[in-house]
Amino acid sequence: MKIYLLLFILILALPSCKKQEFRPEGPTDVRIRNQSAFPYIDLVVEIKDEELAFGQVDADTVSPYKRFKTAFPKAYISAKVNGETITTGPVDFTYMNYFGLVKLTYEVIIENNLLKIKNVVLDSELKIR
Repeated sequence: MKIYLLLFILILALPSCKKQEFRPEGPTDVRIRNQSAFPYIDLVVEIKDEELAFGQVDADTVSPYKRFKTAFPKAYISAKVNGETITTGPVDFTYMNYFGLVKLTYEVIIENNLLKIKNVVLDSELKIR
């Protein structure tokens, strides 16, 4: 009788064991929205070991999208503002979750003479053919 009960429980439990589906890490399309009163000149974004130049992003404008292998809620960003190079400071990506196949916008401001990602806006899913 105990064997039948154990088999019955196993039969009920097995269908509930499913593999978790993981979404791909990327690619992710990233752009920068300059939310300051000054243009960002020679803007560079670095995510993990990948670095892309965005050029100049004028005040209150948005850059074109650039494709990264992966993207996270934070990124290392540097730019020249009024002749001085300012950055977001170092970023540790160790325990961050990636965004996956999306288009996103980093909204960047200047705060205490540092660049700061004020918000990350998920614009849309990224369609890859």
